[in-house]
Order: sequence, then structure tokens, then C-alpha cells
Amino acid sequence: MALGNGPDVRFRTKQEYVYQFLRGAIMRGELAPGQRLVIDEIGRQLQVSAIPIREALQLLHSERLVMGAPHVGATVASISEDEVHEVFAIMEGLETVGVREAARRLDDGGLALLSGVVAEMDAAIAVQDYERWAALNSDLHRTINEIARMPLLREMTDRVLARWERLRRHYFQGVVVPRVLQAQAEHHALLAALVRRDPSGAEQIVRAHNQAAQTAYADYLRHGTAPQIS
Repeated sequence: MALGNGPDVRFRTKQEYVYQFLRGAIMRGELAPGQRLVIDEIGRQLQVSAIPIREALQLLHSERLVMGAPHVGATVASISEDEVHEVFAIMEGLETVGVREAARRLDDGGLALLSGVVAEMDAAIAVQDYERWAALNSDLHRTINEIARMPLLREMTDRVLARWERLRRHYFQGVVVPRVLQAQAEHHALLAALVRRDPSGAEQIVRAHNQAAQTAYADYLRHGTAPQIS
């Protein structure tokens, strides 16, 4: 677990430094669910004392990213079906707001941006660069929010996307890759609805898109089986 080479001057406190490093590593999947977080080891690697590490772990515990267990200590929280439901239920709500507003505000510049992202996603699929596709998927969500011109919505979406990033990295081969073609077809349908300035149609597509993704993750968590490519 190599996380850094000592305190970074960008952070105001050592606690913030440790918190951001550990949180980032958890979200990126570098620290896997169930992995122990040993204070002495973290202290040696980040060159900080135990106190800011404990404080950072408490913050991560409050976010349900770290759990404590008797005789084990702090571990990275597992990914539960409840968390999957929460991520996609919140994303669905935020995206319905975003696409309705984007359909109202979409201009030629915004349309060019959206079409460009979707085209890049098509190109990534063509060469089976699914990591690139997943990164562009987040860009697509953020582009819609930019068109909607709602800063608070953008901020809230970024927080949920960070949670989704953890899900998709952990279940990349099991869920994300098998769903790529279906998800991309849904993105094309969403783009078409936005081009038509059809907020109700865009909202229906977003709801179905998130519910299908949630079902795929939940099924994999329950049964360990990937969805079929369609």
C-alpha cells in the first residue's frame, strides 16, 4: 500500500492530508474492500504520527468508507447492495433534473460537446478500451451538468460519481465491461432525446439507464454472474 512520500504542502493539516490520500485510494480501488488499514504502516509510508491517522479514519468511518472490527482494527468497508441502490437512486434523481434542464438550455455549442463525447466513447468501444470508455462516461455526465448550468447539481453529481467510480473499478470486468454496449446504446438514445429538446423522453431514458445499471450490479453482488452483452 504505497500511498505517498510524506506530507504535501497543498493540505492545511496532516489530518486532511491522510484523509485525502486514504479516501482517494479507496475510491480508486487501490485499497480494496476488506483490506486492513494499519496505523503504524500508514504512518511510516506517509511520514505522519498516529493522531492524524486516527482522526482521518474517524472521518472515513463517518462516510461509511471504513469499518472497525474487534481484534482487527480499521478495514476498508465492503460494497453492499444497499450502497449500490443508494448510488444509483441518487444518481437517477440528480440526472433527471440535469437532463430536463439540459434539454431546455441545449445550444449548438453544447450539442457539439455532447456529440463529441459520445463519439469518443464509440471509438473507445471499437478498440475495446473500456477504461477509456468509463472515464468518458463520467465526462458525459459532467458535460450534461455544464449545459444545465446548475453549479450545485454539478457539485452533488461529482460526489455521487466518486462513489460510482469505486463500484465500477471493483466490478469492472464483472459488470462494467459486459454492460458497455447496452449502456452506450442508452447514451445514444439520450443524446437523440436532447437533440429533439424532449425533456420527458430524456428523463425516461435516464431512469431506465440507472435502473438497469443498478440491477446489473445487484445481480452480480448476489450471484457473481455478469449480465449478458446485448
